[in-house]
Amino acid sequence: MSEETTHRASESGSSSSGHGSSNSGQGSSGSSRPRSGGRKFFRRKKVCKFCTEKIDSVSYRDVNLLRQFVAERGKIVPRRLTGVCTTHQRRLTRAIKQARNIALLPFAARY
Repeated sequence: MSEETTHRASESGSSSSGHGSSNSGQGSSGSSRPRSGGRKFFRRKKVCKFCTEKIDSVSYRDVNLLRQFVAERGKIVPRRLTGVCTTHQRRLTRAIKQARNIALLPFAARY
């Protein structure tokens, strides 16, 4: 009986160590490996350009100002990327749409 128990123990030990080493190798390599974006950088809080420069009205005729808030493809850049406050973003979109209708700004990018 003692021979059978030692034989079974050696089989179970080798099988569990075989599985354990392969699983621990995968698990440890996944957890110990640093993420691709390991460093977190400090993102500065965006401040509304119109509020800081105290620009009250957003004119549709000021094309150079409006182009800063229009992407290359012709899309209006969202507020979370530009940092403009909600009231100025609404005025900005209205001015951009007016400038597009008068053909001061393109609706889409040229190909």
